[in-house]
Amino acid sequence: MIDISKEFFMEKRSLLRLIFFLFLDAIFIAVSVFLAFAVRFELDIPSQYYTNIWGIIILALVVTLPIIYLSKLYHFTWIYVSTEELVSLIRAMALSFLMIAAVFFVLKEHPVFSGFPRSTLFISYFFIFIFTGLARFSKRIYLQINTKRGKERTLIVGAGRAGEQILRNIFNSVTKIYNPIGFVDDDPTKKGILIHGLRVFGRIEDIANVAKKEKIEGIIIALPSAGAEVIKLAVEEGRKAGIKKIKIVPAMEDVISGKNRIGMDILKDLEMDDLLNREPIVLDRGLIENFLKGKKILITGAAGSIGSELCRQVAKFNPFLLLVLDQDETGIFNISGDLNEEFPNIKIVSLVADIQDKDKLDKIFSQYNPNIVFHAAAYKHVPLMEEYPEEAVKNNIFGTLNLASVSLSNKADKFVFISTDKAVNPTSVMGATKRTGEMICQVFNQKNSTKFISVRFGNVLGSRGSVIPIFREQIKRGGPVKITNSEMERYFMITSEACLLVMQSGAMGHGGEVFVLDMGDPVKIMDLAKDLIRMAGLEPDKDIPIVFIGSRPGEKLFEELLTAEEGTVSTVNKKIFMAKLSNVDEYKLNEALEKLRETARMNNKEEIVNFLKTIIPTYKNN
Repeated sequence: MIDISKEFFMEKRSLLRLIFFLFLDAIFIAVSVFLAFAVRFELDIPSQYYTNIWGIIILALVVTLPIIYLSKLYHFTWIYVSTEELVSLIRAMALSFLMIAAVFFVLKEHPVFSGFPRSTLFISYFFIFIFTGLARFSKRIYLQINTKRGKERTLIVGAGRAGEQILRNIFNSVTKIYNPIGFVDDDPTKKGILIHGLRVFGRIEDIANVAKKEKIEGIIIALPSAGAEVIKLAVEEGRKAGIKKIKIVPAMEDVISGKNRIGMDILKDLEMDDLLNREPIVLDRGLIENFLKGKKILITGAAGSIGSELCRQVAKFNPFLLLVLDQDETGIFNISGDLNEEFPNIKIVSLVADIQDKDKLDKIFSQYNPNIVFHAAAYKHVPLMEEYPEEAVKNNIFGTLNLASVSLSNKADKFVFISTDKAVNPTSVMGATKRTGEMICQVFNQKNSTKFISVRFGNVLGSRGSVIPIFREQIKRGGPVKITNSEMERYFMITSEACLLVMQSGAMGHGGEVFVLDMGDPVKIMDLAKDLIRMAGLEPDKDIPIVFIGSRPGEKLFEELLTAEEGTVSTVNKKIFMAKLSNVDEYKLNEALEKLRETARMNNKEEIVNFLKTIIPTYKNN
């Protein structure tokens, strides 16, 4: 009943608007004809022409109003009226004039259509065009002229297509918060040109000077195809001028995947990933689609940062069934709700389960028989796992062993194990358990038709418990920002980027590989902290102090993606390499795992570490 009433109200409102504009246009036509004769006869219209005037008015109403209606000029929103409506109006006026002229030519002997100056027809339609056009553009013109006071004086960085569309959207916005002042752009040929009346002041390195001169309060970076260095330059120049409000148009691939038009709704706050100097990823979407489409997919750790994003990315390739599994019931509830809302046509099954419970895994596989398993469930926090190595072993090693065993016995097609750069020459329990997981996958890959694949990558920006959310919280509290060591470096990836490469690796893997993702250049944690402080509009060691607290248990100064012995083999994707691994002795591994299982049950921390060292000779706990 509520929906029907709402629909009726909307239809009534639309009808009233149509009647209003029809009535308004009828008045404009009548007034325009009278004005045309008044202009022609210098405000002294001879009485014999009034018959002609009324005849022209009636004919113009009969011809022009239906043409305006058929041109859809009664179906528009005032604030979004654009050049498309202007072109339609010109076309409608031209067609109306031609039809009127044709009638006058055919009926030229009729007293109503003869004996008056034909120039009045031209003048009439000139006035009709002006009045009907003003009626349609008046609100936009009013908003553009009268809504600048109190708004944020904004400089748009990028005078290309994205910048122009952002400007147009600002002009069209009813509740706009921006007062655009002009542009900067690195194309020297654009300097001094006008875009919708606003000037291109200069290049990106001129931002600081332009901002001071024009009293700029905010910046919109409209460079969706630019690299991180260009964006970083724009941000640094803005900071020099003391600008704290910086918005950015996301990368072009995000724009293309989400929308076909760049608008105000896609502007986002500047994030750390915008400043990472990384090349865009090129994926073989056809290969991934063949890998996932119509399949039953199980994702463990689905409530986590990587797992939840992996769920979203996998869902885009139309699997037959998506099984989301985690022991965090609140997290599973949330991700399941998001997935059902975003992908209503895909069957989502929520599973609250612990990968340490092999019987439960057996039941799940028997019931759903997944084709592909993405194993993202793991305990990942390095210092905490140093404190509780038995839990890291139970979950990361024996949970993986359970899942691999069940996947093998149920003849899953592929098993993709998500590993970490901390598995290379590990100095932590967490890293050692993940390297053991890789070894388990190597051994299981030799047993049956199931293909076991591992994928290594570094830290994921913004993931739960990672350094960026921690730093942000410290900055929010006023500092200090705590860094373990001034020389510490880490590899970073964006969550969506990591997940896409995991899917690509899974699709291209033939079994037994450990794929290594190209993480770009390592980032100094000190530089990361300073960038985050500046992004908050503050100055490092002036507004927010930085202090050094010393390395924590299990931490390295520098992470590696390969051991010295491994080396890599290139693949068809330049972002993905394959580690050259030595063979794993299955008998020795099984023997060590049995002893490790018993030791973990007894919670003997020292013995756990010793057994891990027998499995991984390069493991050196610090």
